Amino acid sequence: MRTALVLDETPKLPPGRVKVTVQPANPAGGDPDDVIKVLKRIHAAQTLRGHVPRSAEEIDAYLAEMRDEGEREQMIERIQEECRQHRGKQPPPAA
Repeated sequence: MRTALVLDETPKLPPGRVKVTVQPANPAGGDPDDVIKVLKRIHAAQTLRGHVPRSAEEIDAYLAEMRDEGEREQMIERIQEECRQHRGKQPPPAA
């Protein structure tokens, strides 16, 4: 399989075969150290603003609340589906 290679400018090389190395122009992953530096800057800025991170207990309570909410929504959906099925089995109301 041959693929065309488009260059930004004509290289100053003699005619003939060349060796090409392919690398992303702007690596998406970046340097892992950069991520750590950014996170440290964010943490420092939060500390300066007086931000207090949530405790493990607060996070656990939040997660439990989200789980309960999801279970509640599932229960409501089951009830609605049962009502739809029940309505389908009954004759329509007399006018």
